[in-house]
Amino acid sequence: MTLQVTDIGELAAEFAVLERRIDGRPITYLDAAATSLTPRVVVDAIVDYYTNHRASVHRGVYPLIVEATELYEGARERIAAWLGSTPLETIFTANATASLNLVAHSWGRANLNSGDTVLVTELEHHSNLVPWQLICEERGASIEYIPVLDDGTLDLDAYQLLLARAPKLVCVAHVSNVLGTINPVAEITREAHAAGAIVVIDGTQAVPQIAVDLREIDADFYAWTGHKAYGPTGVGVLHGRRELLQAMPPFISGGHMIKQVFQASSTWTELPGKFEAGTSQIAEAIGLGAAVGFIQEIGIDSIRAHESALTAALLERMAEFPGLHVHGPLDPAKRGALVSFAMDGAHPHDIGEILGREGVCVRTGHHCAQPLMRRLRVGSTTRASFAIHNTTDDIDRLMHGLESVRRVLAL
Repeated sequence: MTLQVTDIGELAAEFAVLERRIDGRPITYLDAAATSLTPRVVVDAIVDYYTNHRASVHRGVYPLIVEATELYEGARERIAAWLGSTPLETIFTANATASLNLVAHSWGRANLNSGDTVLVTELEHHSNLVPWQLICEERGASIEYIPVLDDGTLDLDAYQLLLARAPKLVCVAHVSNVLGTINPVAEITREAHAAGAIVVIDGTQAVPQIAVDLREIDADFYAWTGHKAYGPTGVGVLHGRRELLQAMPPFISGGHMIKQVFQASSTWTELPGKFEAGTSQIAEAIGLGAAVGFIQEIGIDSIRAHESALTAALLERMAEFPGLHVHGPLDPAKRGALVSFAMDGAHPHDIGEILGREGVCVRTGHHCAQPLMRRLRVGSTTRASFAIHNTTDDIDRLMHGLESVRRVLAL
């Protein structure tokens, strides 16, 4: 469908949680950047698997297994085609954190050595930082940081200077989960490759919000998670360059990922099974395939236009609110559909608790990005983030809630 403003109410009906009332108040869900709500079509796909096709996959030839395998692999094919990857290069994991750890432990352990340098941006989620800290410590490599400028964008001049040091790896978020910054990942990748580096991208915030073409970006590894993209928890995706995946040792071993097992050694099956040990997250993958279908039916460009308009409207309203400070780019075209902010005299946790009394759901804390918090000279922020079901009414409720914060805290 082509999304129209009048369709939003119909789309909101797809999310059963929004029908709830808490203390008589409607739920205003502004926390999609943490976990998106789940549309009925995804729930139905999961229930259908458990009700009608419940069996393992790739482990037999009776009809239920054949049906389950077709649903599971069909989800992989849909996901791969949607982002411009291939099924062989599309690996199911537990979440984006698991995807990034797979790369760190399998590729990193095999390729990083003493004296090597890994570049990481100052705005990374811990999941694209801590695994590299551990592997670098183990292998004797070092981490250098690509700085964040005061406007919330990356210092690309500093990046050029760091590339001159011939790093082995560059790690970057496609969209910052705190600042909303949309990083120029295709440019970053192109320049990294010219310097001889491998590129790992955390696409967790990008995939649900903006058009992602993995062929255009040309990164070596691209990770994202299902539960932020209208899908279920418990499933993530890693897209990797085929030749790199083929050369990498397994991360987790056991059943399914083997080709032959002997008393003293084993060999591995072909991609992607080599990195999918044990019984797969079958229902979750099927649900994620349905979530991708949901996004495709609406159209990612329509989603982006709708959420960008809401972000622009919120930034405009916040600019008029006394004592409120927004972190990150002020141009909505340069940011994803989230806004982190601070209010003079109010701790983010107090803001979140008071808003919650009015049914307004926002995220507070360091957002798993403590180095960035230090760069911003704050301990935590409050973050509002949009999804396809949000409207300007949700902005009104948020701003009304912030007035309540001022009143309750006597600001």
